[in-house]
Amino acid sequence: MQTAGGKAENAWLVWVRRKQRRAAGAHAPPDLIRELESLVESAGGIVKGGQTHFVPAENPATLIGKGTLERLKETVKENLVDLVVFQNLLKPKQQLLLEEELEVKVLDRREVILDIFAQRARTREGKLQVELAQLSFRLGRLIGGRRELSRLGGGIGTRGPGEKKLEEDRRKIRSQLRQIGRELDDVRRTRKIHYDRRKEIGFPVVALVGYTNSGKSTLFNRLTGAAVFVADRLFATLDPTARKFVLPGGKEAILVDTVGFIHELPDELRESFLATLEGIGEADLLVHVVDGSTERMEDNIASVGKILAVLEFGKKPAILAVNKADLGTAGGPIEKDSVRISARTGDGLDVLVRAMEGELCTQRQAGKDLTRPA
Repeated sequence: MQTAGGKAENAWLVWVRRKQRRAAGAHAPPDLIRELESLVESAGGIVKGGQTHFVPAENPATLIGKGTLERLKETVKENLVDLVVFQNLLKPKQQLLLEEELEVKVLDRREVILDIFAQRARTREGKLQVELAQLSFRLGRLIGGRRELSRLGGGIGTRGPGEKKLEEDRRKIRSQLRQIGRELDDVRRTRKIHYDRRKEIGFPVVALVGYTNSGKSTLFNRLTGAAVFVADRLFATLDPTARKFVLPGGKEAILVDTVGFIHELPDELRESFLATLEGIGEADLLVHVVDGSTERMEDNIASVGKILAVLEFGKKPAILAVNKADLGTAGGPIEKDSVRISARTGDGLDVLVRAMEGELCTQRQAGKDLTRPA
C-alpha cells in the first residue's frame, strides 16, 4: 500500500469504547487492536501505534470528544501519520469531520478489509465481488455526504473502482450495481453447473472453513498437490478453489478452499462475499481448520461458528482440525472429537483424511445421497 508518491502509509489505530463496556466482559482491547494491526499490515500499511479511548458517550459528530480529538491530532503530527484507522464503524459525516480535523485520511476497518480484497482478487468472480462490495459501501457514503478523496493521494481504501466512480451520482452507481449483480448471477449459475456435474459423477464435496490465516490453504495444497498461494497474513487467498483428492479407500472427493473468516465481519462484506462461500453450501462435509497455536483459538472457533450459523450452514456435518500442532497448543483444551494436525509438516493428516472418509461413509450409510447438493 502506497500513496500517490510511492511512499508506504504510516497508520495509527484507534478504538473508541463506552466506559461501561470496560466492565462488561467484552473482548479485551488488545485483542481486536492486534487484529486491526494485522489487517492494516496485510493491506501494506506501516502501523506506528494505536490507542483505545474510553468515553462516557460516543460523540455523534466525531465519535470522540474535543479533548481526545486534540490529543489524537498531536499524535498524528508527532508520529508523521498519513492514515488513521478506526476499529469502530464510522458514519459518513464522522469520517468527513475527522479528516478535516486531523488533516489526514481516516478509514474504518471495513474499508481496510475491502482494500485487501481489492488487492487479492484474481478471478472474474472475485473482482466482481470486490466491485459490488465497494460500490455498495460508497453508495452509502454518497447518501450521507460526498467524500472528497482527490486530496488523499491513493493508498489503502482507494483501490478497486477508484476515485472516478466516487464522483458518479447515485443513479449511475445503482445502475452499475445491477449490472454487476447480473454478471455475478451468471458466474454463480456456471459454478452451480460444475458442482452438479461433479455430484452426478459421484464426488462428495468437502469444504475447508476457518478463521483467516489458520492454515487452510496450506492444508489444501498438502491434500491436493495444488499450488494455492500461501502467506502468513490475513486474507492471503480470496478466490475459492476446488480440486480432486483421493480418500484412503481409493474413492475421489472434491476439496474446496474458501476465504478466511474474521471477527465481526461487516454486514456489507458478508452479503457481498456470500458467493465466495457458496462452496460451503454445496459441501457434504466441513473441515473447520483452527490455529491451535494462538491464545484466541476459542474466540476464533466461536466467530466461525457464528458466521456459519448466519449463512445457515451451521448444521452441516463438520470435523474440527486443530492446525499448527508443531508450534504447540496455546488456545486451551482441545475438543474431544477434534483432530490435531500440522498442515506444514504433514503430521496427523492421515488421521484427518480417515476421519473425513468415515464421516462421508456414515452419511452414505444413513441414506444421504452424496450425489446431490447439500
